[in-house]
Amino acid sequence: MDWPIAEVARMSGVTARTLRHYDETGLLPPARIGANGHRYYEEHQLLQLQQILVLRALGVGLPEIGRILSEQVDAVDALRGHHQRLLAERDRLDALAGTVSRTIAELEQSRKDGNPMTINRPENLFEGVTPSQYEANMRDFPELAEEVGRRAVAMSQADADTAHRERTAQMIRLAELMAAGHPADADPVQAETDAQYRALTELRAVCAEDYRAIGRAIVDNETWRAAYEAIAPGLAAYQRDAIEAYATTRLT
Repeated sequence: MDWPIAEVARMSGVTARTLRHYDETGLLPPARIGANGHRYYEEHQLLQLQQILVLRALGVGLPEIGRILSEQVDAVDALRGHHQRLLAERDRLDALAGTVSRTIAELEQSRKDGNPMTINRPENLFEGVTPSQYEANMRDFPELAEEVGRRAVAMSQADADTAHRERTAQMIRLAELMAAGHPADADPVQAETDAQYRALTELRAVCAEDYRAIGRAIVDNETWRAAYEAIAPGLAAYQRDAIEAYATTRLT
């Protein structure tokens, strides 16, 4: 039995665009291509897709996933390894949930006291969040995710930590602008958005529609949205609106 690409996309939650990218890069070729040009997948490919998605959820980059799959490790042994990683991920998510809970409590207390929103000890905001999470959350933008993965493999831990701190600082600066009452299309907000866009284009060209799609994903992707909301309620939507304004005024 086999399934067409549209059905596999529906079952797995992976876009057909991503599945085509996996085929084009050799990561997950379909079982066959029909006379109509459509890709079809059998049980073996579905099991491989499960491995890919588990590893992506754990923050493993596409080049490393390709290496793992090419080694043809026994399926049961591979699943045991994935299971151990998932248990570790569960512990990380527990830590992240605790971080968000503490942030909520601090913000609620600030409101009760009638004080303006402040961000104290920002290094604590991202306990449980790793830089690889940003790549994992770009799975609907496979070309960018692949480039991020290649860069991540070459990074030292010190470089990764520095990049993570800078990304955290960008989000905090955006939260401070939001708290100060600046609309999403205000000049200082657009300056921050421009810096973010330029960082992306250092990896790969990003058109206006792709940048808009990334902005929407910040709200639609649960994990990504939680990272923003851990800093300030409404920050994810604020970032999305800032990206939409930037794409409209500067990229079109």
